[in-house]
Amino acid sequence: MHGELMRYFLLFICCLTFSAHAIVIRHDVPDEEYKVKENTIPQLATFYFDGAHGTLIEPSWIITAAHATFCVSPDSSILINGNLVNVENVYIHKDYKPGKSHDIALIQLREPVADVIPFAINTDSNELDKNLWFIGIGGTGNGLTGQTVDNYENEGQMRKAQNNVTFAKGPLLKFDFNEGNEALPLEGVSGGGDSGGPAYMFQDKLGIVYGISSRVEGGDIGKYGVKEVYSRTSYFVPWIQQIISGVNTRGISHQRLQQLPAGLTEDILPQVCEDISIGERDI
Repeated sequence: MHGELMRYFLLFICCLTFSAHAIVIRHDVPDEEYKVKENTIPQLATFYFDGAHGTLIEPSWIITAAHATFCVSPDSSILINGNLVNVENVYIHKDYKPGKSHDIALIQLREPVADVIPFAINTDSNELDKNLWFIGIGGTGNGLTGQTVDNYENEGQMRKAQNNVTFAKGPLLKFDFNEGNEALPLEGVSGGGDSGGPAYMFQDKLGIVYGISSRVEGGDIGKYGVKEVYSRTSYFVPWIQQIISGVNTRGISHQRLQQLPAGLTEDILPQVCEDISIGERDI
């Protein structure tokens, strides 16, 4: 697939499967205030040429959303801090239910990343009302129009936005997209193309991952009033620690998705993965 045909095919897949993700901004704040440099968060990993992310939490481990791993497998290459790194293994939570919960996975790298300080994961259930940041390179727009620029058209422009946690229970965090006086100065939510990215903050110069971008609910993508849903890292601490320890990982994880995202089939998956994979041409 090439050119416009590939673009529209990939956008079809993204609309059906990447239920959340990139940055949609306030209508009354200039876009330039949201734009950041590509290396703003060197811990941010990118899986495909037009998006899907994870976060380095150990030198050899990346945390992400389960549904974002459909083309990540042993020997895959992903991008982190401007360098291609090889995947050793993928661990998807065994209780992952598409569009519902447990949308979390860990990616083990073949070699540790030596030039980046990993983020920590939040281990305390104190997330409510926290002011956290989102970041990504996918589609954009504003709260009045929703997403109007897709992840293909965005051409890798990185943006970040802030939002407050309004729900923190069980495996989920939720955020509301507010406007006017109720909104934060750089209020925003995800658009299309950056599933798996972090909801994070810095404490004493250390980055901490509180959530993992999963999906949206309760409205049109990117419009005011929509709810952003993230997987809650504090809930999954025991699972994360057990996977990284290497103890009984088969009993608590799968090596690949048990159900492909809507729009994908086993027949077309190899071609899709070839078309969206990151290579030297994308650096």
